[in-house]
Amino acid sequence: MPTTAPLVIIGGGQAGLATAHTARSLGLAPIVLEAAEQTAGSWPHYYDSLTLFSPARRSALPGTAFPGDPDGYPARDEVVAYLTDYAARLDADIRTGHRVTEVVAAPDGSRGGFEVVTAGGEVFAAPLVIAATGGFSRPHRPDLPGLDGFPGTVLHSCDYRRPGPFRGRRVVIVGGGNSAVQIAIELAGVADVTLATRHPLRFMAQRLLGVDMHIWLRRTGLDTAGWARPLLTGGKGTPVMDTGTYRDAIAAGNPDRRPMFTRLEGDQVVWSDGTREHVDVVLLATGYRPGVDHLTGLGALDEDGQPRHRGGVSLTRPGLGYVGLEWQRSFASATLRGVAADARHVLTRLRKEMRTAGRAWTPSR
Repeated sequence: MPTTAPLVIIGGGQAGLATAHTARSLGLAPIVLEAAEQTAGSWPHYYDSLTLFSPARRSALPGTAFPGDPDGYPARDEVVAYLTDYAARLDADIRTGHRVTEVVAAPDGSRGGFEVVTAGGEVFAAPLVIAATGGFSRPHRPDLPGLDGFPGTVLHSCDYRRPGPFRGRRVVIVGGGNSAVQIAIELAGVADVTLATRHPLRFMAQRLLGVDMHIWLRRTGLDTAGWARPLLTGGKGTPVMDTGTYRDAIAAGNPDRRPMFTRLEGDQVVWSDGTREHVDVVLLATGYRPGVDHLTGLGALDEDGQPRHRGGVSLTRPGLGYVGLEWQRSFASATLRGVAADARHVLTRLRKEMRTAGRAWTPSR
């Protein structure tokens, strides 16, 4: 028999933990299914020097402040420790080592609900499911001309940890977002590095008049204003948060930035002006896609495998929601500072949806 719950949350990282806390505040007792053996999401797998792009005071999950300097920018290991401690204190049934492989409609489809199946063969039945695997669980590796035949090292930014192994090597980094620039500048201390981008880099001051830009975005309402998305991305990628050091380093040519290459031929890169040079490493800082393949059988995804949703509420399946997707509702949706607001929005909408359908918000267990 399936294990029953009023809500199953898939993913025990920052999005899943924020959703579980919010669910408890609304009277639900969720089961959280996390594939890994720890509740820290993707954070343990990021590169060593990664820091948050928002200050600690704006990066806490609901109910627990981030320790340390509230205006500081916590490092990767500090975030891992925070999330691990948060999960330990959370009044929720969190089950690690439970990788979800499939979500299907409950056998009595007329009553709604889902069955969530894990790799270990366990089945969990619930009227509500929230996919909180976030937007960073599936690395995007674009099909670049000649990449398949490149004899050198090819890796995604998710595989990068520290600069030491790249000492003295020629490295081309594909991408122009925050991680691409941060990795490029770190690597430039030991290697010859170029950032290859389709558009010029776009820098945004980390602090304006002494106040962090994330706080300005929230105060002005630009964070959640749909019309502001083109302003913040320009249709050309997320702007790079910068204290001034990144812009200065690239202006000095260490690392340098060039227009995207046309192709790779053997161990050579062919630049847009026709010049060629030997390359040892191609590092893809090309972002991620949501890891929601387990929802394929529900018809909840579009032809590109992206969730069909509005603000995190499924457009095709009543009772299904998402938390942690990029631009789900705001500039901050996929970040520590954005997941709690999105979780409350989604759960509130799902509660209204259930009441409209005449279904109980807190089913018996």
